[in-house]
Amino acid sequence: MPKLKKLVFFGTPEFALPTLDALAAAGRTPALTVSQPPRPAGRGKALQQPPVAAWAEQHGVPLVQPESVADPEFLAELKKLAPDVAVVVAFGQIFPPALLALPRRGCINLHASLLPKYRGAAPIQGVLLEGEKKTGVTTMQMEEGLDTGPILLQEETAIRPYETADKLAARLAKLGAEVVVETLDQLERGQLKPRRQREESATYSPKIAKTDGKVNWALEADEIYNRLRAYTPWPGLALHFHGRPLKIVWGVPMSWEEAPFGVTGTYLGLRQGRVSVLCGGGTIFGLEEVQRPGKKTVRASDFVHGERVRVGERFA
Repeated sequence: MPKLKKLVFFGTPEFALPTLDALAAAGRTPALTVSQPPRPAGRGKALQQPPVAAWAEQHGVPLVQPESVADPEFLAELKKLAPDVAVVVAFGQIFPPALLALPRRGCINLHASLLPKYRGAAPIQGVLLEGEKKTGVTTMQMEEGLDTGPILLQEETAIRPYETADKLAARLAKLGAEVVVETLDQLERGQLKPRRQREESATYSPKIAKTDGKVNWALEADEIYNRLRAYTPWPGLALHFHGRPLKIVWGVPMSWEEAPFGVTGTYLGLRQGRVSVLCGGGTIFGLEEVQRPGKKTVRASDFVHGERVRVGERFA
């Protein structure tokens, strides 16, 4: 099989960086890197380069940042490059048919789930929300559908206890980098055996919104725990208490001798150093660390002492 001499890399966030490092280490440094344009960030809303763009600049790799990959001028320039293959990792734009057909060996996407489960924008949060015990990464041949292309390679991993979305993402990014390099090696050797996804097994994980982080005490404690893990670090899991926002930094479900009755969200007292709160189904969630906006994280027990929270008060 012909060598893959010209590789184009599409990516934007930090999740894509391990793949770039792995490609460079394997002698497959991209001939061109494509990333999203700079966006306003931080309190000052200054323009900030995405991590992939910063990587390309630091490593002297040619970089383009089109507002849209469907732009005819961008497509014309890419056609002149005549790439052998495109690698796509968390880029953030839909590829038009003209772009999918442009690389000689197609476009290969790294997805952070075991497809066809958890297609969509938030697979890492999706597995945590559902309380899954395992997940993984998939390389697939891109086609017009959203994450529907033939599976090339997959690697499974167990989800660790107490693992949050940011920590799981870091592990999957490294695992995915290895799988991308192996996928290219097998593609070059003609060893890949693409397989169609089973549509009947497909699930979807939509993009996370800031409003998703509002705690719902009517859920059982295990579900609240899954949301806390999925929404850490963003958008966080938050509530209102004494008329002001309060972020739950950490907490866990708790066992109780007898299932208490009452209004969900009610403070039941301190148990094992945790602030116990009544949840749906008579379950209990124990707050360990909390944070007011602009303040430091504090132990939840110190918080209730400092704000003189009384048993029976409600966290809204």
